[in-house]
Amino acid sequence: MAAGEEAEAAAEPEVAVEEPRSFKDLGVTDVLCEACDQLGWKTPTKIQVEAIPVALQGRDIIGLAETGSGKTGAFALPILQALLETPQRLFALVLTPTRELAFQISEQFEALGSSIGVHSTVIVGGIDSMSQSLALAKKPHVIIATPGRLVDHLENTKGFNLRALKFLVMDEADRILNMDFETEVDKILKVIPRDRKTFLFSATMTKKVQKLQRAALKNPVKCAVSSKYQTVEKLQQYYIFIPSKFKDSYLVYILNELAGNSFMIFCSTCNNTQRTALLLRNLGFTAIPLHGQMSQNKRLGSLNKFKAKARSILLATDVASRGLDIPHVDVVINFDIPTHSKDYIHRVGRTARAGRSGKSITFVTQYDVELFQRIEHLIGKKLPAFPMQEEEVMMLTERVAEAQRLARMELREQGEKKRSRNDDDDTEEAIGVRNKVAGGKKKKRKA
Repeated sequence: MAAGEEAEAAAEPEVAVEEPRSFKDLGVTDVLCEACDQLGWKTPTKIQVEAIPVALQGRDIIGLAETGSGKTGAFALPILQALLETPQRLFALVLTPTRELAFQISEQFEALGSSIGVHSTVIVGGIDSMSQSLALAKKPHVIIATPGRLVDHLENTKGFNLRALKFLVMDEADRILNMDFETEVDKILKVIPRDRKTFLFSATMTKKVQKLQRAALKNPVKCAVSSKYQTVEKLQQYYIFIPSKFKDSYLVYILNELAGNSFMIFCSTCNNTQRTALLLRNLGFTAIPLHGQMSQNKRLGSLNKFKAKARSILLATDVASRGLDIPHVDVVINFDIPTHSKDYIHRVGRTARAGRSGKSITFVTQYDVELFQRIEHLIGKKLPAFPMQEEEVMMLTERVAEAQRLARMELREQGEKKRSRNDDDDTEEAIGVRNKVAGGKKKKRKA
């Protein structure tokens, strides 16, 4: 097929114009409709309305959709329906950029497929290879993987191959390629059957994604929910302009002002995430960190505590800003402004998901003005200032300074402990330090 014809085919208006009222209207089988119902999915989202009927016809799909738009359901339901019709092991492979996203997609597959006995396995770094090899030997129906670790198993795990694969999904394809997984993706494409269905989902259409589309998809149908960058309508976005040295005090002020909500606070580095979490704990907030230097178990532990509402504040680096569906985030705070404007969209996309409302507040210091203007330009709107009482903020500075001092001590102590035990300890053991400081006795910890 010529390139021109291919473009025409991609643009064919095969998508239903009328918005169906239920998953059944989209052609989803009864047993899966019931599973959607149990998950509380009452009506399909826009991307699901566009992608599911086309996928059920057996076409390849390029899905362009904003974050929080229900992409996982858009590819999971057609795969599970095809699996019902022709049961087979090692049926589908989903590639994702991050470990957290892989676990989340796996949860959705397990939830949707529990009544039909679907087994999925997560293959990501940071977890013991041997136990993963054993899981692969059991031949699950669906593998959800990060590209690096999957290639590792394809090359080194005896008896494991994907020669019978029927479905390939690349979720957040733009991010997979931005993380320089191109060579791994090429290796995977070489060892899976050419005769398969491929779904490529991406928030943005970059040159790399277009190249991947040409290499991996046959005559795809494009399902674009929003072609320009945009943030969800129900999201109230604000900024506050503050002197850099008072950032911590302003953060504490906002957490007090909006008490009772759940917060996701984005920091630019792992170290700042850890420092701010300790600072907030010293002031009595239930804060928990999530960043790339934590072990996989601790990362999942942090996420689960926040999801279960045992903690109301999750501090994260951008590793957590995309794909994670934590239903109850009320407020997103950009404590450190993102250097890439597109990351702003993904960060604030953690709230106001699936039709709910939410707030985002971006801290802008004297050093961030240009970055902030770029964000406003990208989303095409001027943000209002969040109403503040400066004198109330200044009343907090003394308490915050003391909490900062304690947090620095705890960070130092954690660093020493890590060097002596070579373990990344980022749990709430710091409470012990606070107790010692409070008691005025600081015993030397045994190495």
